[in-house]
Amino acid sequence: MRRLAFIAALAAALLAGSSAHALRLPSARHCPVFPTSNAWNQHIDKLPVAADSARLIASIGLDAPVHADFGSGKWDGGPIGIPFDVVSRTTPLQRVSFQYADESDRVRYPIPRHVHIEGGAHATGDRHAILVDKSSCRLYELYDLRRTGRGWTAGSGATWSLRSNHLRPAGWTSADAAGLPIFPGLARWDEAKRGVIDHALRFTAPETRRAYVYPARHYASSSSDPALPPMGLRVRLKASVNIASFPRQARVVLRALQRYGMILADNGSPWYVSGAPSPRWNNDALHALGRLTGADFEVVDTSSLPQPGK
Repeated sequence: MRRLAFIAALAAALLAGSSAHALRLPSARHCPVFPTSNAWNQHIDKLPVAADSARLIASIGLDAPVHADFGSGKWDGGPIGIPFDVVSRTTPLQRVSFQYADESDRVRYPIPRHVHIEGGAHATGDRHAILVDKSSCRLYELYDLRRTGRGWTAGSGATWSLRSNHLRPAGWTSADAAGLPIFPGLARWDEAKRGVIDHALRFTAPETRRAYVYPARHYASSSSDPALPPMGLRVRLKASVNIASFPRQARVVLRALQRYGMILADNGSPWYVSGAPSPRWNNDALHALGRLTGADFEVVDTSSLPQPGK
């Protein structure tokens, strides 16, 4: 009877589909990566194309290739991508001084002794640090994190409950220019290994507008040019693009871009898609994404979607 009960439970888990598993991190299985109703986790493959799609795609870069801004090994001395640390209630809580304190969450951050920083310990770039607390199911993110003789400093910091759709206050930044969490938009190796990325991905564009749309909460531009994309713009890979000939790891990413799309979160190189570094990524497979350009994408009209947390 125990064996039959085990088999029944296993079958039920399999029939439940991959989405419940996809929304959890293997090293923090009790915590969802935000509710299934969250903007990052919404399907957008059946939604209409936005009326201004062609103009916005052209402003980002019609001929610019897609680039996986993550992979294995190192680039310029640091890991390729935005790393994250899973922490717990035993991780020491640290005070952090912020450059943009008025738009930062001034709480204590669980920073481990050997915290992983984007670009490595000596990086000069954005230096993001992402901390997933598996004990409290909270996400902590920091921009430009540094340790000085007087303690920890950062440009900005934000925290979210992974069980909630709560957004930043309107007009507030986060550790990202758009005021969004970074972690739910990263391509992760544990997902690629399983064969499914069940959420939207984060990407950057060279120029953005002085505007933001849901779920973004902040802009990072002085231009009001309507041809430029606002932060939070949702873009998807066209359904007509045949991805069958791409390497497996690239196909996993491209399938997510067709079903969930990607959300504009920061100023940067065109069509740079964010992910977490892992020695198991195949850089050659990820480079195959460069066979696609901006012409293969379209802006999605998400006005019909619910906006939880707003």
